[in-house]
Amino acid sequence: MPDNAYYDPEHLDQFEDITEGSPELGEKFFDYYGEVFEDGALTAREKALIALAVSHVVQCPYCIDVYTDASLEKGADLEQMTEAVHVATAIRGGASLVHGVQMMEQVKEKMM
Repeated sequence: MPDNAYYDPEHLDQFEDITEGSPELGEKFFDYYGEVFEDGALTAREKALIALAVSHVVQCPYCIDVYTDASLEKGADLEQMTEAVHVATAIRGGASLVHGVQMMEQVKEKMM
């Protein structure tokens, strides 16, 4: 990786160090984070796939790395992972397009 790259995969190994500035809040976050991904109404596998899809929408390369690995470790395959990303993409695209209604209303209002 170039020295001037913004994304550094080694940051993942240092993630827990973020608690240095606020140990109490860091502990609360990591406790919550851990519980969220345990089996519940959704399986840990389903949660990993959701997280993978969301990671693409929020465009977090760190998250994409983590949840690609987590999805594979929990038994998801490439087809399932790709489909999850397509679902997220469709929602993101639809959310962008529906805002076009606002634009259309303004255009009609200003042209009439």
